[in-house]
Amino acid sequence: MNTTPLTASERESLLKLARRSIEAAVAGKPVSGLPPEEITTALTEKGASFVTLTIGGNLRGCIGALEAYQPLMNDVQEHAVAAAMEDFRFPPVSRAEVPHLEIEVSRLTPPQRLEYSQPLELLNLLKPGIDGVVLRDGPRRATFLPQVWEKIPDAADFLSELCAKMGARYDLWRTKKLEVFTYQVEEFHE
Repeated sequence: MNTTPLTASERESLLKLARRSIEAAVAGKPVSGLPPEEITTALTEKGASFVTLTIGGNLRGCIGALEAYQPLMNDVQEHAVAAAMEDFRFPPVSRAEVPHLEIEVSRLTPPQRLEYSQPLELLNLLKPGIDGVVLRDGPRRATFLPQVWEKIPDAADFLSELCAKMGARYDLWRTKKLEVFTYQVEEFHE
């Protein structure tokens, strides 16, 4: 996976692709890819992304992948449509909402395992505002993008909310050694 930052035109192409894909999916039309002249090497390399949709600053959908398994442009397109149509927390985006959507794309670095001995060590190992965090407990797993630190700046609260998102007790991270991974993002939006 390439970690060289995307160019301004590559970012713009991905945002336009996300919007066109959402518009098509909401209208029940086929979703098309990027025009050939906009396709670059960086966009065809494997990449992992999350697409976050908001309306007036309120979350409207967010879906993505933690690991790269397809070309970045396909990943963004797939997750844009999924964020609009398949986020189980919300009904599918309606045609009336599409013009009000604000689209944010986060391109992820590969997650790295965070080694620690005692749960409270995590509070000093995490980098608020920089690290995206994945918690895993057996088959359960959840993540928060680095942008979530803006809403939950306290590391203990961040980990507790992430446990809840995983479907576990808020204090699980304090009482059981979990698998913890961190990653960073290149974030851009319309």
